[in-house]
Amino acid sequence: MKREIFVITSGIILTSCILTSCDTPVGQGAAWGAATGAIIGGAATGHVRAASIGAAAGAAAGALTGAIIQENQAARYGPPPPGGFPYARWAGAPGLYYSPYTGRVYDLRGVPPGGLTRDMDTGRLFRKP
Repeated sequence: MKREIFVITSGIILTSCILTSCDTPVGQGAAWGAATGAIIGGAATGHVRAASIGAAAGAAAGALTGAIIQENQAARYGPPPPGGFPYARWAGAPGLYYSPYTGRVYDLRGVPPGGLTRDMDTGRLFRKP
């Protein structure tokens, strides 16, 4: 029975790690909340049903926390321009992109797709494709 709970809990954790391709704070909060809730629910009772309930509750709480974080981050940048932030163009090498404002090349390897970057020359924001 304990082995079954371990296998199911590990599966839930693995699934939540796979689903972290969501690079938004909401997606990451939901994934971490689901993993934590499954571990706590499974460890506390030893039943699969409790692990499932813990995962669902954790995902909901994590998504709410992530939404608050995302809202705070958006307030820091101010309102988006009409039509949204423009996208950079690929510069031909992995991770390098041209700014839509100045054409300057930026290394955006650590920026998730859709993430905002500030052009150093103009101070305006643009997105990584």
